[in-house]
Amino acid sequence: MKFEDRVAHQARATRGRVKKLLGKATGSARLQSEGRREQFRGNLERAADKLRDAFRR
Repeated sequence: MKFEDRVAHQARATRGRVKKLLGKATGSARLQSEGRREQFRGNLERAADKLRDAFRR
């Protein structure tokens, strides 16, 4: 897996976490939901990267 992809997946998870917290602070259910989805997707992509690397070695 390329380093750029790893950074992008981590950034997506972090961006989602920030959106989720902002939504919670402002009371925006839409922003909270969007943040949860984005964080989940970033974490899922990171897990897939780790799994791919485990089978390459």
